[in-house]
Amino acid sequence: MKQLKLILTVAVAAIICSCNATGNTGTVQPAGNGAAVAAPQGSIVYIQLDSLVSQYDMFNDLRSELESKAQAIQDDLTKKGRSFESAAKDFETKIAKGLLTRSQAEEQQQRLVERQQNLQNLSQQKQLEMAEEEAVMMRKVMDAVQTFIDKYNQEKGYALILTTSAASTTVITGNPSLNITQDVLNGLNEEYIKSKNK
Repeated sequence: MKQLKLILTVAVAAIICSCNATGNTGTVQPAGNGAAVAAPQGSIVYIQLDSLVSQYDMFNDLRSELESKAQAIQDDLTKKGRSFESAAKDFETKIAKGLLTRSQAEEQQQRLVERQQNLQNLSQQKQLEMAEEEAVMMRKVMDAVQTFIDKYNQEKGYALILTTSAASTTVITGNPSLNITQDVLNGLNEEYIKSKNK
């Protein structure tokens, strides 16, 4: 899942949205003393995108599906690899005992070489397929996040929404009342649950 982290990092760096819409006052976030503070319309607010994505139900569901598929592929490749190793050992035993003619040995060796190459090709193909599926998964997640944030900002009317992430920190520090991560996450998860129940 290292590639998943890399794709997430790249996607996180790419999602900075700014919208100029009208609407209600901003998100209510707890201040340090527990009182609620609203980020007013026209504010520049920020989202901690790593936290948002990692807690987004859609991301976690898709990641679980992808991990299950990756495990099934790995199990299949392991099974095929063990079968190949067994055949190779059997061949070596027959050679050591002199149970094969030269032509039989050459023929079996050629089949083993082809089998090994096919197994390597299959492994590479599956790695590429999984990398592509990870990229598609991240595009789905980021598209859902972007679409939601566009709609969200039409209601809130922020001047600019910045993102912070492990890959790039756009906001070094900020007033917690300007952190809309939890509000966006709640909305995203509500919307996702509704779409799953349809």
